[in-house]
Amino acid sequence: MHKATLLCLALTCASGTTQAASDAAWAEHNQQLIDACLSASQLKHPQPVGQPAEFDDAVGYSAVLLQGRYPQPHMKNRLGRELCLFDKRQQVAHTREWDSVMSAPKP
Repeated sequence: MHKATLLCLALTCASGTTQAASDAAWAEHNQQLIDACLSASQLKHPQPVGQPAEFDDAVGYSAVLLQGRYPQPHMKNRLGRELCLFDKRQQVAHTREWDSVMSAPKP
């Protein structure tokens, strides 16, 4: 009986240590994500569009859509979009032009 009580107590204590990330931890992650993505962007004055997308921890990435202006003279300050993938383990952002996401489908 004594062993069973100790086992139940140990399991209760162990289960209490697994908790979801706090609001402060999510806010810090989102700030790291946005800062890294803005730094990696090739757009002029990029800004996040919408909320970041969080992938499963097994994937290890977060994503955010950025919007800004193309800085190249031949682009004539045209509006542009980039998809930014943030590697949560490496704390590194990768961007790719993503203008087609908002385009109307061609007939």
